Amino acid sequence: MVRRVLVTGGAGFIGSAVCRHLIASGNHVLNVDKLTYAGNLASLSAIDNAPGYQFAQADICDQASVSEAINQFRPDHIMHLAAESHVDRSIVGAREFIDTNIVGTFAILEAARAYWLALPSERRDAFRFLHVSTDEVYGSLGPDGLFTEETRYDPSSPYSASKAAADHLVTAWVRTYGFPAVISNCSNNYGPFHFPEKLIPLVILNAMHEKPLPVYGKGDNIRDWLYVEDHAKALDLIVSKGRIGEKYNVGGRNERQNIEVVRRICDLLDRLRPRAGSYHELITFVTDRPGHDHRYAIDATKLETELGWKAEENFDTGIEKTVRWYIENEWWWRPLRERVYKGERLGLLKTTD
Repeated sequence: MVRRVLVTGGAGFIGSAVCRHLIASGNHVLNVDKLTYAGNLASLSAIDNAPGYQFAQADICDQASVSEAINQFRPDHIMHLAAESHVDRSIVGAREFIDTNIVGTFAILEAARAYWLALPSERRDAFRFLHVSTDEVYGSLGPDGLFTEETRYDPSSPYSASKAAADHLVTAWVRTYGFPAVISNCSNNYGPFHFPEKLIPLVILNAMHEKPLPVYGKGDNIRDWLYVEDHAKALDLIVSKGRIGEKYNVGGRNERQNIEVVRRICDLLDRLRPRAGSYHELITFVTDRPGHDHRYAIDATKLETELGWKAEENFDTGIEKTVRWYIENEWWWRPLRERVYKGERLGLLKTTD
């Protein structure tokens, strides 16, 4: 069946992967995106002229504009990915995170609920809303254990607090209004088209520009890495078959210390794009960021057993694909490095004497 899927934040990193996957699967897609600094329509060039793809520039905080987009497109599913997502930026500029991630989620929930209530009964029964969230809402793990769907929320940053609040709003709309929503919480994504403020693309591009490769603290913080195309497939499965009111954790089962990730990138660049010395010489340890959670690790058993999803890429295969992509696609990243973000340190708090 050809579905009509509205994707918020579809010009972002994960959102563009979702749009590309949905179009490749034969669906019709309306991408609603504000086009902030991290929104990039170049990430959608492969599907820009596809007959089933449409784009509408709108701010999810503008409920009237969102309602108009929903009512004109008449989706079967809404996948809500629009968010401010970089922890470092939230440390020094929390307001945008509160506005977009909390107020924006409220606005689209209300716009979607009004649309859903007006649908004919058969379409109303089939309609689903997926809210895409993060494992950062759970806080920091010790050396053992995994985040499950029952893990208590314990956010550490303004970013994760804003996403936790949005998760709670969605849960409340399910319980209060019977709204047919599902929530997903993912681990750290990586892959092609990743805006270069995040660890992996930042390290790749800094290395290619012979700049220092910044590693926070001792580099022993641990993340579970998920290839973005695996995540897009998981989200499509969750919105299609997930149970209303449930949460599904999405993780790649690829735990790595940050320093391991950086060294692996250096190893690959030494082989794929050799320089006079080793890229390892560029690694630089810098002051840790405030409130830096030590370890995240996702238990994706529920998603794997209930819906049959499994990550296709392990970290070694995924990171090599990613490094090769950045080497071969300067057309995509160079305008960003020149005009939007040059690789400078973010998230530093100003101190007074």
